[in-house]
Amino acid sequence: MGQGAANPVRILVVDDDPGDVLMIEEALEDSEIDKVIDVVSDGQEAMEFLRREGRHTEARRPDVILLDLNMPRMDGRQVLGEVKQDEDLRTIPIVVLTTSNADTDIVGSYTLQANAYVTKPIDLDDFNDVVRRIDEFFGRVVVLPKRS
Repeated sequence: MGQGAANPVRILVVDDDPGDVLMIEEALEDSEIDKVIDVVSDGQEAMEFLRREGRHTEARRPDVILLDLNMPRMDGRQVLGEVKQDEDLRTIPIVVLTTSNADTDIVGSYTLQANAYVTKPIDLDDFNDVVRRIDEFFGRVVVLPKRS
């Protein structure tokens, strides 16, 4: 199950809110699952990271992406659409982690082939719990595709 101790789970966090990023990082670091966390602040930078362009030429392919929807320059919907249409990237699981609970965002994300849609809780303890559950699921339960 999971990646095993020899291979840390690589998580790419795509979120423009520094407060949310900090809470996500802290919740992820609290778990015993070995991981590497990379953070980018908008969709355009996410695509550069995933395609190893610009200042991200040394970027390592993530095992899972935590993606916010509402960001400047290129939003999460656009990232989702581009990643899932890209032959090399489409197998990376994407968890939409956003404040929106609008039906249009939920249905739209699954239509664009999001692997999961999670609404960010307002309460800090609930937020930490949600992130830890995502971490546990992708770090221990799910069998992830081998990195190319």
